[in-house]
Amino acid sequence: MSIESLDPDDVDAADILGSAIERREDPALITGEAEYTDDIQLPEMLHMAILRSQHGHAEISDVDTGAAEEMDGVVAVYTHDDVADEAVSRDGSLLIPTGWLLDSLRQVDHPVLAKDKVRYQGDAIAVVVAEDRYVAHDATNAIDVDYERLDASADPDAALDGEAGQLHDDAEGNVAFDWEIGDEERTEEAFDDAAHTVSLDLENQLLIANAMEPRAAVADYHPGTDELDVFMTSQNPHLHRLLMSGVIGHPEHKLRVKAPDVGGGFGCKIHHYADEALVALVARDLERPVKWTSTRTEGYKTDAPGRGHVTTAELAMDDDGNITGLRVDTKANLGAYLSTFAPAVPTYLYGTLLSGQYDIPAIHASVTGAYTNVPPVDAYRGAGRPEASFLVERLASLGAREAGIDPAEFRKKNFVPDNAFPYQTQVAVEYDSGEYGKPMEKALETVDYDAFRERQEEAREEGRYLGIGFSCYIEACGLAPSELAGQLGAQAGLWESSLVRFHPSGTVTAFCGTSGHGQGHGTTYAQIVANELGIPYEDVEVVEGDTDEIPQGMGTYGSRSAAVGGSALVKSSQKLVEKAREIAAHQLEADPADVEFEGGEFGVSGTDRSLGIKEIAQQSYLAHDMPDDMEPGLEATSFYDPDNFVFPFGTHVAVVEVDPESGEIEFENYVAVDDVGNQINPKIVEGQIHGGVAQGIGQALYEGAVYDGNAQLLTGSMQDYAVPKSLHIPDMETESTVTPCPHNPLGVKGVGEAGTIAAPQAVVNAVTDALEPFGVDTVEMPMTAERVWNAVNEQATADGGDAADATDADTATDADADTGGEN
Repeated sequence: MSIESLDPDDVDAADILGSAIERREDPALITGEAEYTDDIQLPEMLHMAILRSQHGHAEISDVDTGAAEEMDGVVAVYTHDDVADEAVSRDGSLLIPTGWLLDSLRQVDHPVLAKDKVRYQGDAIAVVVAEDRYVAHDATNAIDVDYERLDASADPDAALDGEAGQLHDDAEGNVAFDWEIGDEERTEEAFDDAAHTVSLDLENQLLIANAMEPRAAVADYHPGTDELDVFMTSQNPHLHRLLMSGVIGHPEHKLRVKAPDVGGGFGCKIHHYADEALVALVARDLERPVKWTSTRTEGYKTDAPGRGHVTTAELAMDDDGNITGLRVDTKANLGAYLSTFAPAVPTYLYGTLLSGQYDIPAIHASVTGAYTNVPPVDAYRGAGRPEASFLVERLASLGAREAGIDPAEFRKKNFVPDNAFPYQTQVAVEYDSGEYGKPMEKALETVDYDAFRERQEEAREEGRYLGIGFSCYIEACGLAPSELAGQLGAQAGLWESSLVRFHPSGTVTAFCGTSGHGQGHGTTYAQIVANELGIPYEDVEVVEGDTDEIPQGMGTYGSRSAAVGGSALVKSSQKLVEKAREIAAHQLEADPADVEFEGGEFGVSGTDRSLGIKEIAQQSYLAHDMPDDMEPGLEATSFYDPDNFVFPFGTHVAVVEVDPESGEIEFENYVAVDDVGNQINPKIVEGQIHGGVAQGIGQALYEGAVYDGNAQLLTGSMQDYAVPKSLHIPDMETESTVTPCPHNPLGVKGVGEAGTIAAPQAVVNAVTDALEPFGVDTVEMPMTAERVWNAVNEQATADGGDAADATDADTATDADADTGGEN
C-alpha cells in the first residue's frame, strides 16, 4: 500500500492532524533553494583543512609545518601546541567531553589535536587555514610528520586481548567499562532446567552513516562584541553550543550555533567533534570567518560509525517451546576515544531492549566496552536497539527450528500478552502499551503465509530455494524522564522545550528545541499547532535549529521529535488557548468555565456569542480591554519532560530467493507492518519506514566498515563501501496498526528508526530459511554472494559432501516423499 499525498488546501482544518498532506519542505530542497552549510559564503572567508593520521596507532616524534606555512595563500598553520596557547584557547579544555557516564567507565583524554600519539587513522594532527580550500588541502600534504608505528587493531576482542597494544594509560587492557543487567542467578537456573537451548555467535558490523551532506561548519567571530557564530550540520545545536563553550573557552551566551538545512544525519551529527571546535578556535584567533567541509573520504575515516558488537548469545526453552531464559555476552567497539553519548549505546540503549516483544522470565547480559583503533563509535540510526533486536530475532528463529515449531507460531506463543501491559521487563524498562499479535497477523495475511510455504516446497523440488524471514522488533524512543536518565548516567536532561507565539495579525510562529534534518518537522509540527489552535495550517511557521531563536532545546535523535518535541508544542498551545480563553471570557462578559473552544472559536455555552482566536490575538496586543493583572501578548512556553520512553513495535517480513550455486539473493517481497502509535502524517511515516528499511537492507547485504590488521580502513570510499542503490531496494508493502502511547498528549510513539531496526534480521532470517536444506543456520552480515556461497559449501564440507550433493540430496528427498519413498 502506498499512501497518496494530499494538498493541504484539500484537507478540512478539523482533519489536519493525521492527514497525509504534502511536505512543505520539499520545494526548496528539490529546486536548489535550500541553504546547506557549504552554501554559506561570508566576506573575507577563509578555508580550513585538517592533516590527519596515516596510521591506526603511532607515536609522533615531530611535526614540521615550515613548508606548509611558506605556501602562497596559507594564512596560518596550527598544531596541538599552537591551539593550546592561551591566546587561542582562552583556557578552554581543548578536550572533547563525554556526555554519558557509567560507574565503571574509564574516561580518557580526547584532545582536539593529537600531540604525542595518534590512535586511529584520521586522528587530527594539524590544521591549515588558507584563502582557498584547495590550497588548504594541498598545504596539509606539505606538513611532515615523523611517526613510530605501534600495534593496532579494529577488533574489540583483539584489543581486549592486548593485540592492539595499550591505547590509553588510564584504561588498562583497553577496557572502557564493564556493565551488566538482569538477574544472573535466575538466568543460570533457567538454562540448567531448559529442555532446549540454542546459541549464536554474531558480529553486528561497524557501519558508516553516509548522510547526503558531509559534516561541515562555518565560524564567524565578531571581536567588537566577542560573539561567535557557528553554522554547522547539527542535530542538536544547544548541546553543541554547551560542549563547544567548554572546549574552546567561550562564554555560552556569546556563542550562537545554528543548523541551516541539513542533508541527513542518522546519528553521526549528534556528537561534538574536534573539527567543529577547531573551526571556531581559528576563526576567533584570526578574526575572520572560516569554513570547513569534510570530504567524503575524510568523513569515512572520522565520522562516528555505529554498531561494532561481537556477541555470544544463548536462548533457553522448555518442552513446549516457551522461552525461559536469555544469556548475552557482548564486546562493544568504542573506538579510540569516547564519543558524546557512546557509553549509553551498548548499555542502556541495548541491554534494556533484550526482552524484545517476548515474555522472557530470566535475562542476563554483560557488556565490555573496548577501546580500539577506529574512530570514536556512537549512535547510528537506531543506536543499540538494532543490535538488541537483531540478536533476539535471530535467536527466535533458531529457537523455533530447535523446538520444531513454525517460526511465526513460536513468536506468537512467546509474545507479551495483550492484557499484561504496562509490562515490566527483566531488563529495567516498562513497556507502555502493545498488541504484538496484530502486526504479525496482518503481515502473515499480506504475504499469504500458508500459500508461501506450499510454494517453497514446490520450488525446492525444482531446485529453487525460497525463504521467509520474520522480525518482530521493539524499540525505545523519546528517552525519558530526565530524572531517570540522570540516574543512568546522562549528563543532560532529556526534556524538550517549545514556544508558540501568536502575532497580532493572527499568524503563528512555533519554536521547538528539536532540530530537523530531513524528517519533515516543518510539516508535522505545523499540523500539531494548527490542530490545537484551530487555525489554518498555512498560518503556522515552524522555527528550530538556532540557539539564538529557541529558548533551549535538546535536539533530534532517537525518534524523540514527535513524542517529546511535538508534545511540548501541544503543551504550549494548550497554555496559549487557556490565556486566550480568559481574554475571551472577559470580553464576552462570561465565566471562563462557560467558554468553550472548538475550531478556533471561543463561544459562551448556550448562546450564540463568540470570538475567534485570531481576533483574541489582535486584542491581546492592543491590550485595550484585558482582564485585570493579565500581561499583553499571546504566547506560551513549555518544557515537557515525559513520564516514560515510548515503545514502537511491529513485524517485518522478507521473502527472498537464494541461489546456492552463486550465493546471489533476490527479493520477492518485503512487508512492513509497524505500530508507531497515532500518526501525525501517514505519508511521512511511510517515508520514514521506506528510508529505514533501505538502510537496514544495506546492513544485511552490502554495508560494513572493513579494516586491515593495522587498523587501516579498506572501505574508504563509495567504490569500496557498498551503499545500496535504488535498484537494490525491493518494493515494499507497508501497513500499520495503531496502539496509542498512554502517557503523552499526542499518543505517538516515534518512527524514524523503525525500519533500520527491523530489516536486517528479517533478511538474514529469510536467507537462512531458504538455505535450511543445506544445514545453514547463520550467515554473517553483510551477506555478500561470496559469504552465502561459502556458508553453503562449508556446511556441505562439514557434512561430508559438497553443495551440489546437498542440492541433489534435497531434491531426491522431496521426490521420495512424493512417491512414498519407492525411488
